[in-house]
Amino acid sequence: MDTTRQSLLLMAQAGDAGAWADLCELYRPLIVGWLRRQSIPEADLDDLVQEIFLAVVGSLPSFIHSGRPGAFRSWLRSIAYHHSCDYWKSPSRRSAAPGDDLATEAIRLLEDPDSRLNRYWDEEHDRYVLRCLLAAIELEFEPATVRAFRRVALEGASGAEVAGESGMSLGAVYVARSRVLRRLRELADGLIDELP
Repeated sequence: MDTTRQSLLLMAQAGDAGAWADLCELYRPLIVGWLRRQSIPEADLDDLVQEIFLAVVGSLPSFIHSGRPGAFRSWLRSIAYHHSCDYWKSPSRRSAAPGDDLATEAIRLLEDPDSRLNRYWDEEHDRYVLRCLLAAIELEFEPATVRAFRRVALEGASGAEVAGESGMSLGAVYVARSRVLRRLRELADGLIDELP
């Protein structure tokens, strides 16, 4: 990923093809996982993902982050939601399988904001994006720096504990945490709500 200070979301909105590719690479597995939880047949999965991304690319330049937590996550889910509903409600889908209990159940889960399907999206989104962004920037840092960050920021270990495990000074542990966190914040701006 580019080392620019501008967030991935802002770069993609501005039409940066590399940022758009990174955004697709970042979100495709999350969207695929969400569609699989709806039991979308494998034969239809790639087409539906492509439809969702076409809608995202068409709407992304006009997306305005409200500053409220979850704004981008909700916006992206609403696009995926509408395309999923269209898929399950399509006349060709209904005529191919009249009385299809799978379609009825998928629509029920999609329309229920408290369903396990919708909770999955909300609960998994930020964790997933953080894991992906961290994996993407790992090559920008020494392995010891990334390990120190993971232990302190993600696993909750104390700085002293990590210093003892790694042979780093306490100050170096906190510098490592700060450097990685700053880089993650640059890339995650607007994509995820809270970083450790």
